[in-house]
Amino acid sequence: MASSLRHGEFVGSLDCGTTSTRFIIFDRYANIVAQRQIEFPQYYPQPGWHEHDADEMMETCDACIDGAVEELQKEGWTKESVKVIGVTNQRETTVVWSRKTGKPLSRAIVWDDTRIRGLVAHTGLPLSTYFSALKIRWMIDNWEAVRKAHDEDDLCFGTVESWIAFRLLGGGTKGQHISEVSNASRTLLMNLAKLQWDPVLLKFFGLKPSILPKLVPTSHVYGNVAYGALKGVRIGGLVGDQQGALVGNKCFKRGETKCTFGTGAFLLFNTGEDIVESNHGLLSTVAYQDGVNGKPVYCLEGSIAVAGSAIKWLRDSMSMIKSAQDVNALASKYPDSGGVYFVTAFSGLLAPYWDPTAAGTIIGITSYTTPSHIARATLEANAFNTRAVLESMQLDSGEKLTTVMVDGGMTNGDVVMEILADLGGFEVVRPEMRESTALGSAILAGSAIHLFGWDMSKPETFHEVNTAGSIVFKPRLSDEERNKRWNGWQRAVEKSRGWEIPE
Repeated sequence: MASSLRHGEFVGSLDCGTTSTRFIIFDRYANIVAQRQIEFPQYYPQPGWHEHDADEMMETCDACIDGAVEELQKEGWTKESVKVIGVTNQRETTVVWSRKTGKPLSRAIVWDDTRIRGLVAHTGLPLSTYFSALKIRWMIDNWEAVRKAHDEDDLCFGTVESWIAFRLLGGGTKGQHISEVSNASRTLLMNLAKLQWDPVLLKFFGLKPSILPKLVPTSHVYGNVAYGALKGVRIGGLVGDQQGALVGNKCFKRGETKCTFGTGAFLLFNTGEDIVESNHGLLSTVAYQDGVNGKPVYCLEGSIAVAGSAIKWLRDSMSMIKSAQDVNALASKYPDSGGVYFVTAFSGLLAPYWDPTAAGTIIGITSYTTPSHIARATLEANAFNTRAVLESMQLDSGEKLTTVMVDGGMTNGDVVMEILADLGGFEVVRPEMRESTALGSAILAGSAIHLFGWDMSKPETFHEVNTAGSIVFKPRLSDEERNKRWNGWQRAVEKSRGWEIPE
């Protein structure tokens, strides 16, 4: 069979999200040649707690790579056609393992876990349960194996890309302990301007420098895959999933904006080489760094904890729908939510509110209310949250944002996009090929070896990438009706706040 296979040039992307992992193999035009996706278990040991098993997560990574390569060969291509791979990942999720054994010391604490709500309240500072530094502090304080490893300088801390890179590059005592700067900027431990771990922040959180990985650029060759179907293939890109989607949407210029709707929703606004300090509830973060000597590109980000997960809640917890796709038909039975508002604060509110005490709230229910109204209110919550972040971006940047590029699983439904445009008051541009997160890490990896002539310092080299076209959704509501509903949403948010009392 091998002798009959063709040899091509492709780039692979390993995308490890919150609920599943996939490996996608792209050609130079961003056409998908082969892919494999596998879900992994979610653990919720207590209300507000969310954990992953790092080994289980890695098993799905290995299986997805092997499965996609098998599909590639069935399509008639050699596995050697994959020249380089990139990795993109859920951010802030905190993994700890032993330096001596290379094995996890505990389960990972996921980005949307809120167990440290009380610690955040105790500091009196504008912190959030979102970031990694507080998660690792909690692990040391509450899990004996992690505390012991920290005391004995045996503790390796990393976000998900750090763990995956450690394993793919050899694991055990051979793996490299590295972390990429866009992910590291989500920990509360890195100096954004210097791209270095900050000793003042380490001291504030009571963490030893020995636990930290070496910081590396976003587009760079870190080494070669140590095992499996792609043994020997170079790893050329590591990037947080939302920054990956920024690159995948080719938002290379200052002012270009994208929003990814997955488990949560994340808006990123490219600010170029400037760190823009937000006065309206957004975060300044690293978008990417091209090579060791490359100047970092920054962005403003607004993070919404709940987007697609609210639809999953309708399906799994409330049994209102049988599949996620069914929400579109259910929500479209009525032209509005019948006065119902659903503040989807399952784990508090992130940007721009930053309120860990907010609780999920459905308000405005009457005897007229039906499951269709609640389904529509769920989709409307997504639009209202997006508008709140977008308005903050406009205030911080001084620029009027009239168009948003979108991607992610939620964008597959036209009803979701129509509601987003109507209530947001902006044009929504949905590309035909919406695997932007995976494509971003593929672009970064390909650029590291100049595959296809790609070069992150020359955006024009990507003019052939993902040109399949887009669908544009335009606002249809009157300004008066839009503002009326927006005012109702703001009232609902206020009602949700202060419900959860930290211990």
